[in-house]
Amino acid sequence: MNMMNSRFSRHTGLKNEPTPNLFVANCGPAVGMSFDNIESAFGIFGKVVGVHAADETGTRVIVCFSEVNAAQAAFKALNSLPCADLGGRIMHIRYSVLRPLQKVHKDVLFPVSLLASDLGIPGIYLVHDFITVEEEKRLLAEVDNRQWRSLSKRRVQHYGYEFLYETRNVDSKHCLGELPSFVSNILQKILSFPGLGGDQNKEMDQLTVNEYPCGVGLSPHIDTHSAFDEFIFSLSTAGPCIMEFRRYPEGTWCHPTASVNEIHEDSPLLSSNFTRKAIFLPPRSMLLMSGEGRYAWHHYIRHRKVDPVGEKAIRRSSRRVSFTFRKVREGPCCCPYKQYCDSQPECRNQQVKQNIVQSSLPLKRSSLSNRYSPNIKVSNHDYPVTTCVLIGLKIRCTIMKADFYNHLS
Repeated sequence: MNMMNSRFSRHTGLKNEPTPNLFVANCGPAVGMSFDNIESAFGIFGKVVGVHAADETGTRVIVCFSEVNAAQAAFKALNSLPCADLGGRIMHIRYSVLRPLQKVHKDVLFPVSLLASDLGIPGIYLVHDFITVEEEKRLLAEVDNRQWRSLSKRRVQHYGYEFLYETRNVDSKHCLGELPSFVSNILQKILSFPGLGGDQNKEMDQLTVNEYPCGVGLSPHIDTHSAFDEFIFSLSTAGPCIMEFRRYPEGTWCHPTASVNEIHEDSPLLSSNFTRKAIFLPPRSMLLMSGEGRYAWHHYIRHRKVDPVGEKAIRRSSRRVSFTFRKVREGPCCCPYKQYCDSQPECRNQQVKQNIVQSSLPLKRSSLSNRYSPNIKVSNHDYPVTTCVLIGLKIRCTIMKADFYNHLS
């Protein structure tokens, strides 16, 4: 059964014309009823073709019948009446209608995995319902009672060690104290997480809590190798999202100037030749990034209010709060993914020659003017531009013909 947000909604107002689909409130996993049990209970009235989560609460579902008369029979028998097959629960039912599919750009219509095994990235694991609804409520109440730090588009809290966004690192000599007691149960559960192998004794000592308003995402990045150990856990609460991953072929990825491992989605310096994958993260799920998935794949969340999944459009909730648990690294990173590793400068310096981009790109007068200054006057011909990315110094220099510089004076 589909546990994602569906494209169905209930009839509003006085209009409640029969349809094959029922919006059922006070029913779902959050109140102790599995999707299979719901299908079985409603199946006595006719063929059920699907049971879907109506929203992120876990207390409302959409039951889809193959025939309208089956939905009518279920509505008459169960609406505001106790259901013996579901422990005598009283449900409130309305007919449901299919919302129009929202248009999305064609380049974002690609497969979204629901399971880590379908994603196929080594080192990525996902556990659904890692915490209960009550545990989720307690976590959110705890952080909402504490002071948030406001960034440009989201709010954060740091525990254990503060994450320094300017350097994408931590000051390992400045410990803020132990992680708060309200995450003790989560830390205990992490020890039995699949994918840890023989490293169950590594306790997480850094926690970053991020609150994302609807429409706000996360730029593509790899967590700095020298800052954190191999295992990075991310718990999703309050709302769902789609996390995307991209992997660049060896020698085609250039270190950006702003940060050693953070890039802009549309950066012209990056190769367009990369492998792209995505996974759906429902509320209360825990994601583990380790190995190749942690060290060599950029992960990010797109900035948008509606996520397309195949032919469906999943609207994000008003907020999503993630709890990211990490272990501060002691000593340098010695991973085999040297292209992305800031602890192995000799390997990165060796790649400077490979990663210096020397492309003579004809830029039109309008694009140059928009890019540098509205006061620049450029003649009617094109100018070749050579862009150099100097990895070690993180400097991006743009070299143009001397006659172009005359226009800057």
